[in-house]
Amino acid sequence: MVGERMQELLAGIRQREAVVGVLGLGYVGLPLSLAFARAGFRILGYDVDARKVEALGRGESYILHLDEGELRAALDSDRFSATTDASRLGEPDVLIICVPTPLGPDRTPDLTAVESTGRSISEALRRGQLVVLESTTYPGTTEERLQPILESSGLRCGEDFFLAYSPEREDPGNPDYGTASIPKVVGGVDQPSAELAQCLYDQIVVSTVRVADTRTAEATKLTENIFRAVNIALVNELKMVYDRMGIDIWEVLDAAATKPFGFMRFNPGPGWGGHCIPIDPFYLSWKARQYGPAPRFVELAGEINLEMAAHVVRKLAAALDDRGKALRGAQILVLGLAYKPNVADPRESPAFEVIDRLLEAGAKVSYHDPLIPTAPHMRTWAELPQLRSEPLTAELLAARDAVLLITDHAQVDYDLVLEHAPLVIDTRGALRGDNVVRA
Repeated sequence: MVGERMQELLAGIRQREAVVGVLGLGYVGLPLSLAFARAGFRILGYDVDARKVEALGRGESYILHLDEGELRAALDSDRFSATTDASRLGEPDVLIICVPTPLGPDRTPDLTAVESTGRSISEALRRGQLVVLESTTYPGTTEERLQPILESSGLRCGEDFFLAYSPEREDPGNPDYGTASIPKVVGGVDQPSAELAQCLYDQIVVSTVRVADTRTAEATKLTENIFRAVNIALVNELKMVYDRMGIDIWEVLDAAATKPFGFMRFNPGPGWGGHCIPIDPFYLSWKARQYGPAPRFVELAGEINLEMAAHVVRKLAAALDDRGKALRGAQILVLGLAYKPNVADPRESPAFEVIDRLLEAGAKVSYHDPLIPTAPHMRTWAELPQLRSEPLTAELLAARDAVLLITDHAQVDYDLVLEHAPLVIDTRGALRGDNVVRA
């Protein structure tokens, strides 16, 4: 019977007649939905946020870099629809979970969204469905946390339904790599689940990389992002060391990058951001403690990156002091709320930690970000005032005691900034000028 269900679903996937449900229509789930629709699948998107579902129904994308024309085409052809009705989760043949996995206040994994979504699925789960978790998490989550929730339906994994893990690898705003052009890692709780998941993603991505099991696939995603986190921490620490020695870290990196082997460039900044890099090291660290001592190298990287906001504020305060001004009462304009350039994504952006520290020090803060008109409420910085982006004018710049460049969007007129700002604190190494201090 298991073999029959598997073969039936395989045939539906290969013929692109299987209905795919995507749960969580954010920066991962919505591009994934459109990739499946582009390949000819019918997609049922699900999200608990009614505002997102209503916007999608109107053909409006709340993700800046996504093509609304493609969204409307998918809607018009009936290949895509979205709902908040969890009772419809029995309709798709495949259910892909793309929900957030943040950290709790004590920097431990918060799997609330995964578990809540799992319970919603369990209430509608039927025989023959494939469930795939894409949310970044620690090794063991799929089998230890999600599988028991799904089996509370009375159905059994490996007998009645299939379960796999395939980590998302989205890089919002990257013009060179999108969902379909990034290889997909897949691991199943058993061989039928792995084969089904591989066949599924084979339909929409350039290649799939099948690994031994879900734990290996979960560890792969953590390893990719911890590699980046550790190297970001390294250059951030070097930035602080070289700053004390009067050496420009960006000039050092420019020179080091001319070596054609043995060096991979990472750039320093005001901290780390995005949903993955600031989160993943702590997921592994928490899980690793169940097996022995915490991974010291990984935890040190986290400590260094978390220290960068304080470093930036210290550099700003010192630069103001050199000009006879105090940080308390100073008018500071923050340039950029997004966690990286040219995206409207504020998740875990270091800008919020910097703003929080500035306000605590008594500074008066405003911001400009051409992609984020209103500062959203963030989980970690829920008490921050809700600011609105100020139009970038010569008058605004001249009226501020300092401009603090956090995110170097291409859309910003930096010539205007350099001409009219009395002081610019540059955390990205993007600007040159007599009024520029690098931090």
